[in-house]
Amino acid sequence: MTSLGLDVLFKGINMQRLLAGLWVSLRISLIAIAISIFLGLVVGWLMTRKNIVIKAITRVYLEIVRIMPQMVLLFIVFFGTTRLFGWNIDAEVSSVIVFSFWGVAEMSDLVRSSLISIPKHQYESAYALGMSEVQTYLSVIIPQTFRRLVPLAINLITRMIKTTSLVMMIGVVEVLKVGQQIIEANRKSSPNAAFGVYLTVFILYFIVCWPISMFSKKLEKKWS
Repeated sequence: MTSLGLDVLFKGINMQRLLAGLWVSLRISLIAIAISIFLGLVVGWLMTRKNIVIKAITRVYLEIVRIMPQMVLLFIVFFGTTRLFGWNIDAEVSSVIVFSFWGVAEMSDLVRSSLISIPKHQYESAYALGMSEVQTYLSVIIPQTFRRLVPLAINLITRMIKTTSLVMMIGVVEVLKVGQQIIEANRKSSPNAAFGVYLTVFILYFIVCWPISMFSKKLEKKWS
């Protein structure tokens, strides 16, 4: 195990530190995911409305998120706002803001595409049966949209969890940052520490994301 650099994991509390760092990553991503799902559902529904102003605003919002790298957004929120407005924003809070900003855009676009994929005759048939707009959505549209949306949303969740590794760039001590600290502290005594530590980080992310990915595939197969 020494040749692979795995020995450093059993020195002191290094493994516990990696797990604590993983929890930091998960905490940021889970908070951002919860916000993204809630606001994404609302914004996604608004995007289907025939309102020129709302469509223009949401289109600009989506384009900003698609064009701007998450790392740049992290730097703007954490470093830029501090200098510009004098705000003292915690690194984890900045991370949640950025990932929520990104997640809401992605989620709302998934909701929009899922809603517009429902054939128009479904709406017309419901109205012909005397259903109100609210009843139509609750009884006809939402159940069908849910089946289309869930597998896509789960894939977004795994992407958000993996992308939280970027928060180390603004000083958040998450699993990758802890890994770097362990490697630096053991550079002389364990020259191959980088391989062992990064392999462990990979396995930790795999353990978290693989079941979620499998669940998504299972739903797609079940509902196809």
